[in-house]
Amino acid sequence: MSTTVSSALSAGIARLRASGSESPNLDAELLLGMVLRVERTTLRAHPEAPVGADAHAAYETALARREAGEPVAYIRGFKEFHGLALGVDARALIPRPETETLVDAAEAEIMRRLTSEPRAEGAPPLRVADVGTGSGAIAIALVTALRRRGADGEIEILATDASPDALDLARENAVGHAVADRMRFAEADLLPATDHEASPTPAPSPTPAPASAAEGPFALVLANLPYVRSDAVDTLPIAASFEPRSALDGGPDGLAVIRRLLDRLPTALAPDGVALLEIGGDQGEAIVAAVAADLPGWSCVVLPDLGGLPRVARIERTATGG
Repeated sequence: MSTTVSSALSAGIARLRASGSESPNLDAELLLGMVLRVERTTLRAHPEAPVGADAHAAYETALARREAGEPVAYIRGFKEFHGLALGVDARALIPRPETETLVDAAEAEIMRRLTSEPRAEGAPPLRVADVGTGSGAIAIALVTALRRRGADGEIEILATDASPDALDLARENAVGHAVADRMRFAEADLLPATDHEASPTPAPSPTPAPASAAEGPFALVLANLPYVRSDAVDTLPIAASFEPRSALDGGPDGLAVIRRLLDRLPTALAPDGVALLEIGGDQGEAIVAAVAADLPGWSCVVLPDLGGLPRVARIERTATGG
């Protein structure tokens, strides 16, 4: 008896539900669509369509990987983010939908700067830093969004990460989406050291960013740094265990890495610069308090995501701030 789309999905959903998948229906559809190379809507429209033996074997293999907890995005090899299909694997964190709030805020900030007053002819591009770039999702989505508006030539992004493997993935995604011309990459702990800062253990980069990009200061600093409390990392869904722990673990209160970046902002940001930092949905009050303690005289406004949860901290000097 031949296998149909409907029977393959029913069996896959039952297996994934039994294994503890949080979204067995969606997972089964995505995996079957992957092996058949069709969209989920096609599966739903043609439940009686046959599934060949080779495709069914590939589907069974994919189901077994998902049953073991591996994220669907790693099995498929890509993740949809801000309208893009980005390559993902165990080298970096899988982009989350809530991070799109950070991209939207960055796009709005850049367009405000570009349209509020005329740019002088020959003015250098606005310097933007994407700290802890991972897969490159934020930087690539931002350049792509600005390109649609004819404004991508007005910025240059420095994408940094402490992991050379993550940087390789970001480069691959940048090239794949034809935005590598607006990006530079640097292996660094948060940001490359400047002349005003000491770097105790400088890490050489295989493709270091040009001095102009690495030195800053930046008009915009973007970051989706680890913000999960250490004691909560092991309570996350099993799929998270396949992702780099260093991209999740934010220390005892979830803000340890973010605080280290706060300490760098006075030298990293231009006088009128803005930092946009992603935070956890329960960290709105904590980030405001951290900025008040670490950056006296600076302002911090928390922007919500589409679910209404605190998601992006907008940080800048005030008129009297340091």
